[in-house]
Amino acid sequence: MKRAVLGYLREHIKGICLYLGFSGIFFVVFELYKIPLEAAGYAFLLAGFCLLLYGSVGFYRYMRHYGELTEAKRRIESGPDCLPAPENLSEELYQNIVRDLYECRLELESKSRITRQEMTDYYGLWVHQIKTPIAALRVLLQAYEDAENEDIRQLVKGMKLELFKIEQYVEMVLTYLRMETMSSDLSFDMYSLDDVIRQAVRKYSRMFILQKIKLEYEPAEKKVLTDEKWLVFVIEQLLSNALKYSPAGEGRVRIYIEKDELVIEDNGIGIYPEDLPRVFEKGFTGYNGRSDKKSTGIGLYLCRTVMDRLRHDIRIESEPGMGTRVFLNFYRSKLRVE
Repeated sequence: MKRAVLGYLREHIKGICLYLGFSGIFFVVFELYKIPLEAAGYAFLLAGFCLLLYGSVGFYRYMRHYGELTEAKRRIESGPDCLPAPENLSEELYQNIVRDLYECRLELESKSRITRQEMTDYYGLWVHQIKTPIAALRVLLQAYEDAENEDIRQLVKGMKLELFKIEQYVEMVLTYLRMETMSSDLSFDMYSLDDVIRQAVRKYSRMFILQKIKLEYEPAEKKVLTDEKWLVFVIEQLLSNALKYSPAGEGRVRIYIEKDELVIEDNGIGIYPEDLPRVFEKGFTGYNGRSDKKSTGIGLYLCRTVMDRLRHDIRIESEPGMGTRVFLNFYRSKLRVE
């Protein structure tokens, strides 16, 4: 209310000053010509009353229009049609500018949506096409698994490991493309957390064996309300990171429950304290990611995005050289608004 009153006074300050200035001029002239000021004062009093009445009616109209504009601002997402009727030519021009800008915005959004859909269709097709040569390579490598030459067998193991990584990056691309339509793909139910974990561990079992990294798994023995497919993806990504940054032959990954939170712990290279607040940012790799050239800056971003959509929580504790602990909390948190 105070803001509206001040705005109205600022808008009419010139007229008020003009009235006071003319009143002063008339009083000075009447005084110079010895005209009785009582008569002039009565006339100015009537003029002031008329001015006050005019200002009161104008203020009422101003407040009504101000309320209409405030309501239009609240409903602006519905478009410029919610704007009240213009009171003057300038306001009509401003509203026309707003409508033109709104039309430009709709056109740009339409073009952006078409471009994004074309890109999604292209990469979706690419992902499905790339799976064929990956499957063919796996079949070809199987022919040399039992080769008599030890060097060849070791080479095949290394190639299988890299081929598995390629598959995971392809799956990450597909997940990234599905992220926009994730809400329509969610299916919540009560799931055994152990079953979900075992699915992820089973997928990465070959990598644990090939990299000679020890897995310590303590059964969770609890059920959670979640979407199984997307939660499996999060755990798979966290296991992938644990394997990526753990030393081959000496690495250790633990999965256990601590204070009703699922913990995935590794003894890898860890994360610097200044990088921890930003590890979930899209494209952020941090000091270790830049030095080892292993990080894409997408995996943890996808994990955080999925956990937000599932209304779960994820946090990380880590120290350089001491490993990393990732905590997953499955209580239904409040929906984040960005």
